[in-house]
Amino acid sequence: MSQIFSRGKLLLTSEYVVLDGAKALAVPTNWGQEFFFREQQESNHLVIWTGKHQGQIWLTTKIDYKSWQVLESNNPEAAEFVLKTLKNCQLLGSTKFDTNQNIEITSDLQFPSNYGLGSSSTLMASLAKWAGVDAFVLNEKSLGGSGYDVAVAKANHSILFKIENNLPTYEEVDFKPNFLEDLIFVHLNKKQDSREGIRLYRSKEKSVHLIAKFNNITQQVLNSNLLSEFSDLMIEHENLLSEFLELETTKKRFFDDCPSFIKSLGAWGGDFVLTSRFEDYEKYFSKKGFETIIPWNEMVYS
Repeated sequence: MSQIFSRGKLLLTSEYVVLDGAKALAVPTNWGQEFFFREQQESNHLVIWTGKHQGQIWLTTKIDYKSWQVLESNNPEAAEFVLKTLKNCQLLGSTKFDTNQNIEITSDLQFPSNYGLGSSSTLMASLAKWAGVDAFVLNEKSLGGSGYDVAVAKANHSILFKIENNLPTYEEVDFKPNFLEDLIFVHLNKKQDSREGIRLYRSKEKSVHLIAKFNNITQQVLNSNLLSEFSDLMIEHENLLSEFLELETTKKRFFDDCPSFIKSLGAWGGDFVLTSRFEDYEKYFSKKGFETIIPWNEMVYS
C-alpha cells in the first residue's frame, strides 16, 4: 500500500486578483489530507473508494473504470466528482487504469470540511502524484481556479504564486517574520463558496494598475519585519479589494470595533480571517459568536 499526504493552504494576499496575474503569498497548513492506494488481486476493473473525514467514513463508492460508471455509493454527487477526476487522470495519460486490477483508495481529511483549507486541492495534488499526471492540468480540467492551492499542496512550503502566460508558476519562499506568534486565525463559522466570489470578481473590469498594486503589497508583506508594518499592509489590501469588489470589508461587517486589523483569507465572507492578538481578544471574539481561534504556529506548517 502506498501513502501520499498533501497539505492544506491559506492565501494571505491577492485573493481574486491572483486569477489575473497578481503575485500571491500562500502558506501550507499543518493539517491536510492523507491518501492510501492499494492494488488488489481481484480483477474486476473497479475503483473502491472510501472517503473519511477525521477518521469517520462519509463516502463509500465503487466505480467501474472501464465503462466509467458509478456502480454504488452512499453519496452519488460526491461519487460523480470522484469519477470525473479519476477519468481525467486517465485522459491525461495515466497508466494506472491499463490493467483490470481493482484499485482501493482511502482518503482521510484531517480538518473540518467548513475550514476551507483545501479538501479539493489536496485531492488534486495527491491523485496527480499517484497517477503520474500534471496536478495543475488535472485541477484545471476537474475544478478550475488559479491553482495556487495545488501549488501549496505540492510544495509543502510557503510560496509566491503567479499566473504567467496562462500557466501557473510558483517559487518557495521563507516567510518567517519575527511577529508570527502575535498572529491568530479566527473562523467565521461558515464555508464560503469561492465560485460565487469569483463570478463577482470576473464581472468587474480590471486594470494593470490594480494588479501592480497587489504585486507591490505582496512583496512588501513578504519583506515585512514589524507587526505594525504588516498590519498596515493588511488594512491597505482589504480596503483596496473592498473598493474594487464594492463589498464591505469583513472588519466593517463583523468587527467594526476591533482594535486590530482583520484580513479575509480566500473567498470573502467565510472560512478564516487573520488578525493579531490584543487585550482580551478571546473574550472579544467569543462574545461575537466566534469561538474557533487558532494561533499561527498551530495552523501554519513551517
